[in-house]
Amino acid sequence: MSINLLEAVQENLGYPALIKIDTTTDQVVKTDDSPGEDTFSQAAIPAVLAALYRYVQSDEGAAAILKNGGITNWTDRIFFDNSNEVIQAIAAYAEQSKEDPVAKMNAIATEAISIVKENLSFAAGIKDVKLFFSAQKNTILLYLPPALHLGELLHDNTLDDNTNKMEGPVSSLINSIGAAFSTPVTADEVKNN
Repeated sequence: MSINLLEAVQENLGYPALIKIDTTTDQVVKTDDSPGEDTFSQAAIPAVLAALYRYVQSDEGAAAILKNGGITNWTDRIFFDNSNEVIQAIAAYAEQSKEDPVAKMNAIATEAISIVKENLSFAAGIKDVKLFFSAQKNTILLYLPPALHLGELLHDNTLDDNTNKMEGPVSSLINSIGAAFSTPVTADEVKNN
């Protein structure tokens, strides 16, 4: 089953539709029929999902998603040592106070994890979680506002790189080739090689 995690989270939590970022101007692309931009959801949903993508690249992170043992404070886990900076960047982008975004961001993460688990088989393992998020990465990045500098904050410049956010036949082909060469592996697979 193919699912758009970003849209599912946005719809399930009742946020307005997100708007893609124009890679040439680094601005939200608005058309005549575009909904008004909700700056909080525009920043927080893609930021949380991109951070979850980074988090599950480790076996421990993917296992935590599978187990989810009642974790409610995902922001500290997925944004690592920079959670305060990321929260401040999202709050500034959305023009909200620091206290308000944290609870909403944790709700976004919790909902995303719930959706992931619903879409994985009962016997899913660490690699399945990694593959699920890898398949979602390019879609997530299309909506991530560059003003957040999330790649810099998470020490992964590919999150801010516009070449990962481009659409079209050539860009899609290049992203597909890149995805084929970057298939996630588990620590056990690394040990066995």
